[in-house]
Amino acid sequence: MKGCESCKLRARYDKNPRSFLGKFWKWHIQWCPGWKSYVKSLPQDERRSLIKRYG
Repeated sequence: MKGCESCKLRARYDKNPRSFLGKFWKWHIQWCPGWKSYVKSLPQDERRSLIKRYG
């Protein structure tokens, strides 16, 4: 899931979470099967930090 690491929408969210594209990405990860697989593939400590950061 290298796409999730370098996702342009994720970068937009990191830069400005209140932007339209940032909000869109945040909404998108709530149901995206690719994102869920990506998070599950990470080691436990990285997974925790992502969940803490992105909810």
